[in-house]
Amino acid sequence: MTEGCIFCRIIAGEIPGDFVFQDSEIVAFRDAHPVATTHILIVPRKHVGSVQELEEEDVGLVGRMVLRARRLAEQEGIGERGYRLVVNCGVEGGQVVPHLHLHLIGGRKLRDSLG
Repeated sequence: MTEGCIFCRIIAGEIPGDFVFQDSEIVAFRDAHPVATTHILIVPRKHVGSVQELEEEDVGLVGRMVLRARRLAEQEGIGERGYRLVVNCGVEGGQVVPHLHLHLIGGRKLRDSLG
């Protein structure tokens, strides 16, 4: 756990989270400020600050995060209709929490533009 990281604190149970999945490597919980009907954050238990901090050893972890997102989309009933996966990196990339996380967003028609 990295001191002060809100996601590390949620994973540790210090702050409540609406968990939809947990295993030894990954947790997934509903975003506290959703932008769509389905907005789930897929987060590694291991603290990685951002994509910029990923190492070769993390390739499998990132792949498992994406596959978990697919399974969660199916579980949420949006797998066939479509959804968006987003990873923000750094302040200018829109990353608010400095802990790697994948946004699973869906449940409504999303804009074609990301801007």
